[in-house]
Amino acid sequence: MDAATLTYDTLRFGEFEDFPETSEPVWILGKEYNALTEKDEILSDVTSRLWFTYRKNFPPIGGTGPTSDTGWGCMLRCGQMILGEALVCRHLGRDWRWARDQKQREEYISILNAFIDKKDSYYSIHQIAQMGVGEGKPIGQWYGPNTVAQVLKKLAVFDTWSRLVVHVAMDNTVVIEEIKRLCMPWLDVAGEAEGMGELNGCLEGACALAEEETALWKPLVLLIPLRLGLSDINEAYIETLKQCFMLPQSLGVIGGKPNSAHYFIGYVGEELIYLDPHTTQPAVEPCEDSQVPDETYHCQHPPCRMHICELDPSIAAGFFCRTEDEFDDWCMRLRRLSCKRGGLPMFELVDSQPSHMVSVDALNLTPDFSDSDRLERFFDSEDEEFEILSL
Repeated sequence: MDAATLTYDTLRFGEFEDFPETSEPVWILGKEYNALTEKDEILSDVTSRLWFTYRKNFPPIGGTGPTSDTGWGCMLRCGQMILGEALVCRHLGRDWRWARDQKQREEYISILNAFIDKKDSYYSIHQIAQMGVGEGKPIGQWYGPNTVAQVLKKLAVFDTWSRLVVHVAMDNTVVIEEIKRLCMPWLDVAGEAEGMGELNGCLEGACALAEEETALWKPLVLLIPLRLGLSDINEAYIETLKQCFMLPQSLGVIGGKPNSAHYFIGYVGEELIYLDPHTTQPAVEPCEDSQVPDETYHCQHPPCRMHICELDPSIAAGFFCRTEDEFDDWCMRLRRLSCKRGGLPMFELVDSQPSHMVSVDALNLTPDFSDSDRLERFFDSEDEEFEILSL
């Protein structure tokens, strides 16, 4: 049977390698487990992640296009999974757990509805595929991690419920000043008003936007496309990659093997733990009361594993910072890691825009949606054209 067309029942009742009996720590998206004493907790955590796979018999994309993404949509599904994890953290919290047949929270149902395979869902396969056309990817063509990151950035603008800032850090560089300006846009307003004695009014106005903590900080989804070698991953990055899964802000990594994408959520020893989108399930229709039959959106068998050296070097790492404090903590942890021996940094963290990088202001553009098409064309980069990091 073709692995790309396995059915859900085949997956449920097939034989899967159980999780290894090992004394080595297991890391899943910033949480550490003991495989000998916490196997149930590990499987509960993995099962609670949203699992998006190939689907069939959904409405045609674009009205006349494909009704299944089997064979071409694996990276799009991985993009859904990493963003789905961000939405779970945003609305339910990292410690939320899914259980079969229990009454689900309204926020959870809203998250699932954002990914249902129909044209009017924020992050559906339809929206991702059609938005990808603007990135030079015809519907039905395989995506790389950079392309899907750019598409998710565009689609998040429409999600006024989550109010996310999706930032794609290019050139292997994360600019702290740039991110804070995007997540706290009121700072620019306050800065302009300072000379006119209106600063206090701006601050009070910002605080009055809402009682919730996100009034002054829009939750950040940080996606960092990277290439960690030529045809194979450079072993100098392996320890650094592992450390990404240890950060509490981790959303995991999207990547895989050539033309076969996976969503990596952790590691044990020298093996990466991942969710695999390569199984075809029937499209799901929401019920009349907007409830979603959700059992097929959660992987209920032991997760897949692969040796880290088998990873294709083209990846995108993701992180979620709900508050400014969480972002500052992420920066502090990254700087501590950079001071340790062993492993080569995968990207650079800087306070302000390096001189070799052209800023948005220099282009006379503002990072709002009206200019997004021009902005994305300026920063456009094909997945095979990442800067190669070297020793």
